[in-house]
Amino acid sequence: MSDTLNYEGRVAIVTGSGGGLGRAHALLLASRGAKVVINDLGGDMQGRGTSGSNSPADKVVEEIKAAGGEAVANYDNVIDGDKIVQTAMDTYGKIDILINNAGILRDTSFHKMTEDDWDQVYNVHVKGAFKVTHAAWPHLREQQYGRLVFTASSSGVYGNFGQANYAMAKLGLFGLAQTLAQEGGKYNIKCNTIAPFAGSRMTETILEEKMVKALNPGFVSPLVGYLCHEDCPANGNLFELGGGWYSQVRWERSEGITLPLTHGISLEQIVDNWGKITDFTSNSEHPIVALAGFQKVEPNLATLPD
Repeated sequence: MSDTLNYEGRVAIVTGSGGGLGRAHALLLASRGAKVVINDLGGDMQGRGTSGSNSPADKVVEEIKAAGGEAVANYDNVIDGDKIVQTAMDTYGKIDILINNAGILRDTSFHKMTEDDWDQVYNVHVKGAFKVTHAAWPHLREQQYGRLVFTASSSGVYGNFGQANYAMAKLGLFGLAQTLAQEGGKYNIKCNTIAPFAGSRMTETILEEKMVKALNPGFVSPLVGYLCHEDCPANGNLFELGGGWYSQVRWERSEGITLPLTHGISLEQIVDNWGKITDFTSNSEHPIVALAGFQKVEPNLATLPD
């Protein structure tokens, strides 16, 4: 049995934590001693009507304080990420943990999707996460410590009908997180990504009520909490989880075939070798860095004609 994990002395920011997953994450961290900035704009799940309702963030702060924890509300848009980070600095003097959770949905088939549908989803998920993280980054580097979690989605990993904008944003967050995991490693900044299944305002639109109830956001938060802890070794990983199921996802690449470059490569050679190019039954690999593919190319340079 593991010793009880806690976050005493740690300060966390959880964006979009006025409800759903964000609230569950914030409650868990606060219950284990973290001081938490509860960020929520108070808008609807489509990012419309965001003139600002402070009540979602305020209610979570009240909930945490009633349980004996510490929290402060922030009502800024994630596009103004520097203001969110400043709330942490002004109130608690530091930031250790950042969970990029805020998001909206603008679901529609691609041929009906407007540019505004695309831009707003990008702005909240990708640009918003960039803005908050970019503002926090100097503080994390300076103190040589940080734990970041980005919220992706199976829609981004696998695609999903009617969610071209959402899928784009969610897989984009994973790419951002992977790079930050590499850049932050030497500063003891670890960065991971989750692709959760959980009942929320957003999933209520696409899942049956019984399934929404079964996918309690609180079942996602324990893994997120561990990713936020100083003892967690994970860095640059993607986890798919929900409803009590927890798994790690990784890329798989076929062994493929290397064709000599001596006389160029023809279309017919691709067709003739298609079975080998797409064969995952033997010697498949699990690359973890972008340059891994060049290791396949380098030996073939000798076949280039002078």
